[in-house]
Amino acid sequence: MVSSSSFSKLLFWPRWFWRQLTSMRTALFLLLLLAIAAVPGSVYPQRSADPNGVRIFFDNNPDVAEVMDDFQLFDVYTSVWFSAIYILLFVSLVGCVVPRTKVHFEALKAQPVQTPQNLKRMPVHQEVSDQPGYLEAAFKVLKSKRYKVALQGDSVSAEKGYSRETGNLIFHFSLIGVLIAVGVGGGLSFSGQRVLVVGDSFVNNLASYDSFSPGTFFDESQLEPFSVTLDDFQVLYDLQNPNNLGQPIDFIATVTSEGKQSEVRVNYPLEAPGASIYLTGNGFAPVITVFDGEGNIAFSGPSIFLPQDSNMTSLGVIKVPDALPEQVGIIAFFYPTAQQLDSGAYTSIYPDPIDPLMTMNVYSGDLGLDEGIPKNVFALDTTDLEVVASRDGPNDPIQLRIGETVDLPNQLGKVRFDGLLRFASLDVAYNPGGIWVLFFAMLSLFSMGLSLMTPRRRIWVRRNGDGTIEFAALARSDDPRLEEVLAEIRSEIESKVGSK
Repeated sequence: MVSSSSFSKLLFWPRWFWRQLTSMRTALFLLLLLAIAAVPGSVYPQRSADPNGVRIFFDNNPDVAEVMDDFQLFDVYTSVWFSAIYILLFVSLVGCVVPRTKVHFEALKAQPVQTPQNLKRMPVHQEVSDQPGYLEAAFKVLKSKRYKVALQGDSVSAEKGYSRETGNLIFHFSLIGVLIAVGVGGGLSFSGQRVLVVGDSFVNNLASYDSFSPGTFFDESQLEPFSVTLDDFQVLYDLQNPNNLGQPIDFIATVTSEGKQSEVRVNYPLEAPGASIYLTGNGFAPVITVFDGEGNIAFSGPSIFLPQDSNMTSLGVIKVPDALPEQVGIIAFFYPTAQQLDSGAYTSIYPDPIDPLMTMNVYSGDLGLDEGIPKNVFALDTTDLEVVASRDGPNDPIQLRIGETVDLPNQLGKVRFDGLLRFASLDVAYNPGGIWVLFFAMLSLFSMGLSLMTPRRRIWVRRNGDGTIEFAALARSDDPRLEEVLAEIRSEIESKVGSK
């Protein structure tokens, strides 16, 4: 059998750990640690919100990205270490606040403290001559000022300011509410991304998303049916300020949803059934037709080009696996307002398509699309391909302006630049915890103000045997108005006594 002393020793460390975890100091430390842990989520692209940004980061920093991915820096808010801090903070707050709530509730029901024997030791102390009815008047005045008052023989004891601790507790319960709302809301939430070229439509089902990030408790039945058609996309540029010339000042996506035309702008989402639609990106989608060596149309339609700089120099990849006699791969660069550099390369000097130009590097060979392995649509692996046209290849890169048709080298066919469309990246998101996070955040601000603005005071009035009345006041914290408040109370009591 285990002796009671041995059992107490076994419980020592669990009790010590629980006391440390549920202390207010630990809760504040974990709250700070949670804020610090959230920083990488705002610095690095996250798969749930910006999967394309994660892909670009991997392309630009392949070695570093692999290490970062091992530490879940691209999935910060669902990572093991972030969740551990989150859960510990929740347990710490609950373990800290619940016992304090019980103590506070008992204090609300309790009578004011006994009047101290030596009131002269209080920070504020006054003596006046005794008059008949002084204690009765003190009781009534303090009661009218919402003090909790008790008549204790030859003294009156009064307390006020319990709402300070009430506000403090509500603040901490609000933090717990925020944590619950974020956790439950995140579990029931979903976020899906879809790129739409002007004229394209999107239907709200899993198959229609380019990427989709469900919460832990997500169920496909949550997706309410609706459709969205991108009718037009416009970018407004600053043409007034010389120092800001050509900088975008607004992005406007005109969409039709449920038979109603609306606009989606940055920070102005469209409310759809069961979700909100946000505008998160945009770019150009040149319309290209590729004819193979036998004159057949092997590819035709708009192709998404990803912006590479602020002047919308864009990169696109076109894969033509059905071309004959050989498969064709194209890495194309689009310049909305093209200007040639001294090196012979091109760049865009303005983001709007004033003088659009497209250049193409052409490759031929097996594109690897028949292997059954998913390939990145925005990248072309040229390792096993033959260079047909590029700056370092046997032929110069192909140059095309809108409406032009150019023959591909080696009798691979022709390519035609038919027109220019824009695309918009839409994020369809749903999070039922959002409104509750706002509610608890507002409640925490209100309760914090209540706690900070409410002073905690104790006041005593005692009749002495030498014909004097003692006044004393004590504040729970620094209270510069304590002496003034006591003087006002004494003056009001004396006015009541003198009126009799």
